[in-house]
Amino acid sequence: MVASWGWWAGYTVVEWGDDVKAVSEDEAMVLVNHQATGDVCTLMMCLQDKGTVVRQMMWLMDHIFKYTNFGIVSLIHGDFFIRQGRAHRDQQLVLLKEHLEKYYRSRNRKWIVLFPEGGFLRKRRETSQAFAKKNNLPFLKHVTLPRLGATQVILKTLVAQQENGTLAGGDAVIKESKSKGLQWVIDTTIAYPKGEPIDIQTWILGYRQPTVTHVHYRIFPIKDVPAEPEALTHWLYQRFIEKEDLLTHFYETGAFPPLQGQTKAISREMTLSNLWLVGIQSLAFLSGGAIQRRSA
Repeated sequence: MVASWGWWAGYTVVEWGDDVKAVSEDEAMVLVNHQATGDVCTLMMCLQDKGTVVRQMMWLMDHIFKYTNFGIVSLIHGDFFIRQGRAHRDQQLVLLKEHLEKYYRSRNRKWIVLFPEGGFLRKRRETSQAFAKKNNLPFLKHVTLPRLGATQVILKTLVAQQENGTLAGGDAVIKESKSKGLQWVIDTTIAYPKGEPIDIQTWILGYRQPTVTHVHYRIFPIKDVPAEPEALTHWLYQRFIEKEDLLTHFYETGAFPPLQGQTKAISREMTLSNLWLVGIQSLAFLSGGAIQRRSA
């Protein structure tokens, strides 16, 4: 439904990098840079041609989404709405762990999507740059330094014991469900033309000119992700430093750079079936009519 709003307004997506369809049947954690509320809508469009994983996902979203028109659907779906800010941080991580243990495997979830920056770019950039300067870290303009908390909770809770024995979490649940645990990290970078993101109001109402959003994927095996907090922090920082480089290249050239081993970057234009979208809209309309008749 959300994808159809943007599609009919002319907001399309071009994908770059690794082909995530190859891991759509495995459990994965999706790390995404965060610029605006439209990031969630963009990802919802991207997921439409990724097989059954689209209905086996869990989203970690800012609590503001709870009050949007699809907030109630997300609540029923079992997504987690996280409150930002230092005052709420410790409590939210405890609630997240409890939520994952209760719902992730009992509802047969495959992918979990989170935005590790902990807020929108425009709101966090200045604070992040000050922190980077104080701690001798790279100066970033297109992304902010990510926060460790939610990523660490997800890894500890959902990653099965690996061959090297460095990662373990949620053992009782994993044994019971015979799950292999998280197997991949999908590092996802969203780039908007001229760095001008789309918000959810624009996505719904379509009052911006048709535009193409670009999404880049890079897949990492979970065994390559360190478990120790300091090493994990460094690994996570490196992913966002790479995002900065990707976005700098995109804003300068209009394209993402080629993957290692490629001489030319390959892009894939995403298409949606208008027939399928009409069917979804018709189902929603008929469902609404049925509810009204029952309540009359």
